Amino acid sequence: MKGRSQSLSTRTRRSKKAAGKAQPGEVWTAAKAVAELRRYGEQRNVEGMARFGIRARHVLGVSKPNLDEIVRRIGKNHQLGLQLWDSGIHDARLLGMLISEPPKVTSALMERWLRDFDNWDVCDGTCCHLFVFARSAWQKAYAWTKRQPEFQKRAGFALAAFLAVHDKEAPDEKFQKFLPMIERESWDERNFVRKAVNWALRNIGKRNLRLNRAAIACGERIRRQDSRAARWIASDALRELRSEAVQNRLRRKRA
Repeated sequence: MKGRSQSLSTRTRRSKKAAGKAQPGEVWTAAKAVAELRRYGEQRNVEGMARFGIRARHVLGVSKPNLDEIVRRIGKNHQLGLQLWDSGIHDARLLGMLISEPPKVTSALMERWLRDFDNWDVCDGTCCHLFVFARSAWQKAYAWTKRQPEFQKRAGFALAAFLAVHDKEAPDEKFQKFLPMIERESWDERNFVRKAVNWALRNIGKRNLRLNRAAIACGERIRRQDSRAARWIASDALRELRSEAVQNRLRRKRA
């Protein structure tokens, strides 16, 4: 499951209603932004999201292209992002995290929003587009892998997966610290946890040849655990990490 927001679960056809351009001096409030989201909401998208396991108390069903259009019109606006998150509306939270500013994301804010994660869409989207660029990203990723609530634990491993992609300057040792955490949590049968654990292992192992070898060794240890979840995590990850495509890409990258 990739770290993207609604693009995996809703239609991507752009609605004609989303074609408007931002007006000079256009002022956005939380009420105006929510009203715009309601205008684009569609029940068929709500139903489509549910089929992909995205369920929340209050969902409007705004498609990804329409959400992106509203983001473009608003631009970055951290205070408005906070207000939209506090609305409790799923689509408003997606909009809020997309217009929020990573340098202004505090450790306390990350903890507060983490407690609101109630589906993989908002979890992965927030980790991908916002939290991974925050100052506390590494600290939270390590810590959250120990959490018990499903989407809080998922957030720790999702952050690890995104850091493996986005933090180009991080030394290998930072990622190697994740491997014992991956091994420790591989027993968890919950769907959205085991998929995130697998995702983190695969992304770390695709970073370079050194980490690939370390991730493969970790996968072999996980495979020996007496757990259905562990066997699935290991077999799926090892298949990709040992594949000819990954090995060739990593050798070219080293050259």
